[in-house]
Amino acid sequence: MKLNELSRDSLLKLANDKKIYLEGNILKILESADGDVEVEEYLKFCKDKDTTARRKRLQVTKQVQQQNKELVDKQKETDSLMIELQNALDTAQKSEEEANKLREVAEKSKDKALEDLDLIQRKSQFKLIGTIVRVALFVILGVGILTTVMYAFAIVTDKETQIIGSTWSNMFGILLTNAFSIVGTIMGVKYASDKE
Repeated sequence: MKLNELSRDSLLKLANDKKIYLEGNILKILESADGDVEVEEYLKFCKDKDTTARRKRLQVTKQVQQQNKELVDKQKETDSLMIELQNALDTAQKSEEEANKLREVAEKSKDKALEDLDLIQRKSQFKLIGTIVRVALFVILGVGILTTVMYAFAIVTDKETQIIGSTWSNMFGILLTNAFSIVGTIMGVKYASDKE
């Protein structure tokens, strides 16, 4: 799909003035007009930037997977520690005084291990939630801004605005719904992770 002169100028102006560039699958189908070096460079820059953003998202996913693996390893260590403590309690019941001391040590160790595990889980959850919120907000803002710019452009150039106006209105309704969805999901994760 080749860019017409108006679209070309708008995209280049948006990139130069606001540092906003195209992203996603649309870059696969866009082409510059014959011999338009400036648009070719713009599209190449957009593709490179999009590839970098995808790489960063992949890195975040790998990091979360690594943290989950560490959590599983910590859980195994905690389970192993709990088994060892239980065995120590069973063999130390020769005298009531020694058994009481061992129970106190076991309870403190268990509480400490559970606190450490809970802290690690909460840290990774908050990091993951923060990443999800940031990405979702960027997508929502990007779509809202792009739709608003297209609507304003249509109004300024005296083009037909009936279709794009209803699309603009629907888009903001959808974006608002998605924003509430994100907040609801975050609150659900927060309350689901509480022990009470």
